[in-house]
Amino acid sequence: MDTRPGRVLPRHLLELPQIIRALAKRDFTPVFAAAKAAGLSYNAIAAACEMKTERVSLIARGSATVTSIDTVERIADGLHIPGGMVGLAARCWEKQAASHPPSSTGDDLMKRRQLLRGALAAGLTSTSLMHIAEARQGGDRALTTTDTVDIAHIESAAEQHSYGYRGRSPVDLLANLVADFSEITPLLRRPQRASGRVGLAHLAGMVAGMAAVVLHDLGNRREAHAWFRTAARAAEESGDRTLHAWVLAREAMVPLNFGAPRTAADLAEQARQIAGRGTTAAATLATAVAARAYASSGQRDKALAALTEADRLADHLPGGERADSWFGHCDQKHQVHLSHALTSLGETARARQHQAQALTLSAPTSSLTRALIRLDAAMCDHRDGNTIDGCQAATLALAELPARFRTDLTRKRALDLYRDVPTRFRALPEVEQFRAVLTP
Repeated sequence: MDTRPGRVLPRHLLELPQIIRALAKRDFTPVFAAAKAAGLSYNAIAAACEMKTERVSLIARGSATVTSIDTVERIADGLHIPGGMVGLAARCWEKQAASHPPSSTGDDLMKRRQLLRGALAAGLTSTSLMHIAEARQGGDRALTTTDTVDIAHIESAAEQHSYGYRGRSPVDLLANLVADFSEITPLLRRPQRASGRVGLAHLAGMVAGMAAVVLHDLGNRREAHAWFRTAARAAEESGDRTLHAWVLAREAMVPLNFGAPRTAADLAEQARQIAGRGTTAAATLATAVAARAYASSGQRDKALAALTEADRLADHLPGGERADSWFGHCDQKHQVHLSHALTSLGETARARQHQAQALTLSAPTSSLTRALIRLDAAMCDHRDGNTIDGCQAATLALAELPARFRTDLTRKRALDLYRDVPTRFRALPEVEQFRAVLTP
């Protein structure tokens, strides 16, 4: 149980768009500044978050930043900021807080009135305008009926996010996704008609699932799994089995890419079962991921059978299921999955054909995907007996990868190759250079 002083960030601050955006980026400067303006002293914030008062003051003034995940967790727990707002799993106190919602008291209202008067005394400054906007937004929320929740802007943003990075850094996209998810959360707490609840749950599942995908790409396995679990719960509540299957299939790629292929196969098979017999992008993805998992775990017959079925599904996908998005299964994505599965099986000739097609179909801005394909090709060089060529190709692929995409995901794929290099080659300059680019 948390025994720190009970300094909870005023709930109304967590609904302000500028605070939501700041928390999504883990930028605590506006958060601490707003908390101070709302009546929390730097000493109180420091005590709650187990930080030095001087550091809290520096952060509030923008002279220092928070980079440690431990500090982010202490701030979230100390000020009772929901984990999802800062890219963390739900905190242990959130369920208890949800079952005992705070009520507004006369003292709270008096403090808010005094705060507004004090802010307006200086004129229409950014601080006073923030409080004015907050009051209006509170009225808008109160006037919103239970069946007319406006989520069109979040739906539009989710559709844009679903097309992937498109040159954006994973961190920037993650910040936007977490901010969007934080906007959905208070809407889910409202009483509403069943149809409205289903729509919100579906949207929450999509956004949480995409956030999990980015966390996977960044190499944060723990948070990726946590967000996938949230996405799965939301998808299940929405009743959309296709979305639920997609979430599980994407989650299977976490253990697949980080050394637990049998766990990945189990998750992929769950996804296939939920997807059912329909010819959907989710079913095709689940089958392709299962093939990769079986190939990586040495289950050749199962891998080949799954590859055959994945090809059959991909060939018969309707046009709407072939979208070049995270929720679709276009030919480029299919070629990427086949490349990895066949590389793992040692079917290098077939793998190279799919690698060539995947690179042709991948946009120049798809830096992460192109790097993974090139690393598959490097592994094929090694499997064909050209180990030095493979190490040189892998070194070049990593060297040309933009820094923002040099994550644990690409490093793990490259490490698979390095660890397979025979000891007698390790002292060669080409292999040593490869090892050097792998060093964090």
